[in-house]
Amino acid sequence: MARAVTPRRKALTTALAWAIGFLIFFPILWTILTSFKTEAEAIASPPKFLFFDWTLENYGVVQDRSNYMRFLWNSVIIAGGSTLLGILVAVPAAWSMAFVPSRRTKDILMWMLSTKMLPAVGVLYPIYLIFIKLGLLDTRIGLIVVLMLINLPIIVWMLYTYFREIPGEILEAARMDGASLRDEILYVLTPMAVPGIASTILLNFILAWNEAFWTLNLTAANAGPLTAFIASYSSPEGLFFAKLSAASTMAIAPILILGWFSQKQLVRGLTFGAVK
Repeated sequence: MARAVTPRRKALTTALAWAIGFLIFFPILWTILTSFKTEAEAIASPPKFLFFDWTLENYGVVQDRSNYMRFLWNSVIIAGGSTLLGILVAVPAAWSMAFVPSRRTKDILMWMLSTKMLPAVGVLYPIYLIFIKLGLLDTRIGLIVVLMLINLPIIVWMLYTYFREIPGEILEAARMDGASLRDEILYVLTPMAVPGIASTILLNFILAWNEAFWTLNLTAANAGPLTAFIASYSSPEGLFFAKLSAASTMAIAPILILGWFSQKQLVRGLTFGAVK
């Protein structure tokens, strides 16, 4: 028999959740606050939290120095393109593993997941040479392919988990009614797994948006996304923390807004199939 949750325990749990949430959010909050400080106030000791001379100077300098919209557009194309390509590849793969498994299906899934444990720097040199040979260096297409491949194991695993929650009898009934493999995936499986697919798309988009290692090493001036935009404020003269914070705030603002408005869909998808 489940124990009743007392008001005191509920209050303590709520307070703990808020405290953990604040600790996680604090670095983002501090970055946003620092972006409104002067360079002198940004490195002041002890640090100033709210009582400082607020200024928009850093944002003006960032706008004048860099073409923010070009970096933003590159991020949207690269993150969106890699997500779309990953979903197109992962849906048939996850369907096959979930509904037509073989003796090696679990081994394949574990092997795919193990590739995420490989240090990225270990394969940078061969990929860099391949990109030079194929003319993909500093191109959006090259980054779309790379980000799709590095996130593909996560996409397949998530979709495989969601598809496993769908009764196979429904697909068998569709086959008996004459549905082709294409119809089965597009008109039966996909609509039933919309929450899971949506959360997978959101998570992959966020991962691709925040990717820094590959974007900094495989791009220069033409295809640089917002991660390259942030890195441009690290110079030989040192770090300009206020301007760096302004650039970081401008880079994370779109994805924060997207995450805020899609949090219900993300949570719904991540808990898809948890309660029957």
